[in-house]
Amino acid sequence: MSRLENKVCIITGAASGMGESEALAFAQQGARLIIADLNLEQANQVAQQIVNAGGEAFAYQVNVTELEQLHHLIEFTVEKFGRIDVLLNNAGIFDKYTNSLDTSEELWDAMFEINVKAIFRLSNLVLPKMIEQGSGAIINIASVAGLVAQMGGASYTASKHAVIGYTKHLAAVYAKHGIKINAICPGTIRTPMTAKMLETRPTDKIPLDRFGEASEVAELAIFLASDEARFMNGSCITIDGGYTIV
Repeated sequence: MSRLENKVCIITGAASGMGESEALAFAQQGARLIIADLNLEQANQVAQQIVNAGGEAFAYQVNVTELEQLHHLIEFTVEKFGRIDVLLNNAGIFDKYTNSLDTSEELWDAMFEINVKAIFRLSNLVLPKMIEQGSGAIINIASVAGLVAQMGGASYTASKHAVIGYTKHLAAVYAKHGIKINAICPGTIRTPMTAKMLETRPTDKIPLDRFGEASEVAELAIFLASDEARFMNGSCITIDGGYTIV
């Protein structure tokens, strides 16, 4: 049996980058998917790719900053599949290493609206469903920027620290309902969006001396979503080639 056989999974930001890689990998493991993204055209392409391969997936256009749209996303998922087993909060934005003195209030607010508040809202929307089921998994994509500051951007670093703190709160309170909540903290990951930027970026501060691949993050997410991780709760797992240990 596949590792995620018949598990109903919502993945936000699933139309490209790490989210797309996660969606395709989850589908290969038997998951039934909602490809949630602002870009409906790309979300449809990912969903169609899964369907063409014999999987089950629906694209859903959503702006994660709009509460009403998030309500509709949950209603759509339950209408299509009858339950929600996994929420993978992948959608997020980056501040391009902007330091505090150069960070506008608009940038700060946008970072927290998408990177933190959307996770809070979606978690609160799926938790009652998972509590009723007596099972579920929430996986939040944080970052090594949520563990160390280094020279990262002010708003991004603060937002990812908040994601980790919120993940630990959820894990402490809702585990008794059979729900496991964990976070993934990727280092620098190669995606179509970052590929050009990484062409000139050195890897000498990473002990493995390379950047990560989106597929590697997806493999970790599969583990956390699967029954293999049934004793994992409140963990914030780094996948950074050793960047945070040096």
